Amino acid sequence: MKFGASMFFTDYSMTPAELARALEERGFDIVWAPEHSHIPVSRKTPFILGGDLPKKYYDAMDPFVTLAAAAAVTKTLKLGTGVCLIAQRDPIQTAKLVASIDQVSGGRFVFGIGNGWNQDEMENHGGVFATRHKLARERIEAMKAIWTQSKAEYHGEFVNFDPIMAWPKPVQKPHPPILVGGAFPYSARRAIRYGDGWMPQVTEQSTTPLADLIPRFRQMAAEAGRDPATLDISIGGQQEDADLVKRYRDLGVNRVSTSLPSETAETILPILDRWASIIRAVNG
Repeated sequence: MKFGASMFFTDYSMTPAELARALEERGFDIVWAPEHSHIPVSRKTPFILGGDLPKKYYDAMDPFVTLAAAAAVTKTLKLGTGVCLIAQRDPIQTAKLVASIDQVSGGRFVFGIGNGWNQDEMENHGGVFATRHKLARERIEAMKAIWTQSKAEYHGEFVNFDPIMAWPKPVQKPHPPILVGGAFPYSARRAIRYGDGWMPQVTEQSTTPLADLIPRFRQMAAEAGRDPATLDISIGGQQEDADLVKRYRDLGVNRVSTSLPSETAETILPILDRWASIIRAVNG
């Protein structure tokens, strides 16, 4: 079982370099950096996890910048976007960002993606909320072409460009793993269609326990002609519960991650120490 931790890096939190070093020292597999470019004052859609939107969502730094800082001070720790809001990012520029961070990290990048829940935020980027899922799929397909072809082109409804040449290419072949985040069943279908794994999320609208969803996801993958064993399952936002983590392990979950508050080392390091004990309890 692999373990990770995510943090909304802010100007008042533990720095990416500090956290990355602490995670690597304690045997964690990955650090995740979430993304929100901004938060509009208006709110057409409620916060997907319920309640008020935490302050850290307004204050989050860019994930590619923070993960690059983490890459510079570590050797084995993976670096993941958790998640990158691809419906709000240009696919050509994002393809270069992904390939660049995979290069500077020596092939340690994991591309966690999501399609977004904040309608106002997306509209400020020129997107249409109702068509974001097809837009996201086309952007991923276009990025795959850029990563794997010397002269890439893509022609879709929302993404359209004639042959281009763009380097660097990623270290990982054919490209860094793409993990699709979101609630069941829709994000599971997207993960099976164009991803390398799934990052399931429990929301107010989808409250089925994750342990019950894993077998259903694997069945869906098999029915779609994908080998379930080749699809990574990474579960985030988990509490300090070794027994639950062991249950996930026995269900074939690849990775469990904790969501850390945007606080300084004084608060974070004791949390990581407790998780290090869980890592030892689960993995021996």
